[in-house]
Amino acid sequence: MKIGYPCINLTLPCKGDRTFRLRSYSEERLVATVRNNLDCLLDVLRFNAEHELLFFRITSDLVPFASHPVCDFDWQCHFREDLARIGAYIRNNRMRISMHPDQFTLINSLDPGVFERSVKELLYHARVLDSMGLDKSARIQIHVGGVYGDKSESIRRFSARFKALPDRVRRRLVVENDDRLYTVQDCLRVHGETGIPVLFDAFHHFLHNDGETAREAVEGSGATWAEADGLPMVDYSPRRRGAYRGGHASSLDTDDFRRFLKETEPHDFDIMLEIKDKESSALKAVEICRNDRRFSRVVNEVWAPPSPS
Repeated sequence: MKIGYPCINLTLPCKGDRTFRLRSYSEERLVATVRNNLDCLLDVLRFNAEHELLFFRITSDLVPFASHPVCDFDWQCHFREDLARIGAYIRNNRMRISMHPDQFTLINSLDPGVFERSVKELLYHARVLDSMGLDKSARIQIHVGGVYGDKSESIRRFSARFKALPDRVRRRLVVENDDRLYTVQDCLRVHGETGIPVLFDAFHHFLHNDGETAREAVEGSGATWAEADGLPMVDYSPRRRGAYRGGHASSLDTDDFRRFLKETEPHDFDIMLEIKDKESSALKAVEICRNDRRFSRVVNEVWAPPSPS
């Protein structure tokens, strides 16, 4: 079990998701922005390695406008050495990486233009991970998409389009349950038609489910992951108290997190904490997990000092 957080580190002075307005686009500006983002990403990864945070979600803004027609710059070639260096650092520290395109990435959309743009966006994400030399355990997570008045037909359309995606995209995609339309059971149906692994989102499951417990959902989704896929991934966030339909909490509810760990034993998975204070909550989670056999097994492998000769 590895603990992580998404995209931004609030402790460090750098900002690794810098972008700019489309009307300000220039090759010079793109290069400067990507240079900043890559330098900051490496700083964040170093911070994470020093603090036993071995799971991280890289921002989709790493290369601004990479999937937009305005960008014809070969950023993969220009930043080849930088991306390879970051990938080597990730591998050497046995970290886990994920990415998560925005909500407009919909491969089951009825709009052909939305689908075409979604494929380009997914190709960009896959190219980032490929350029870092990461294996298929580095995943790209998406939602099934819209229902469009017919869930069965929308699942069929998702499945057909998934099978036609470029291999470099298909091998990295995972699908997650959402808070309104597609439950874990719906995602398991998608898995049955495509083989795509299912990422369990605990917060979404609380808001929208088919009556199964979190433990049952973790077990069902976890069974969709093959050994080569890496450990199953789980997104976790406690509810913000008093908010309508919840809302992501500002910081870790330690009692709720302990209950979640206890409820999901003995299933092993990597946890992405979708909590507003980012690494602050992740560091608290690491301390809570030190006595969890699932977590300590990984930490010992990565961090144990060498035996005396």
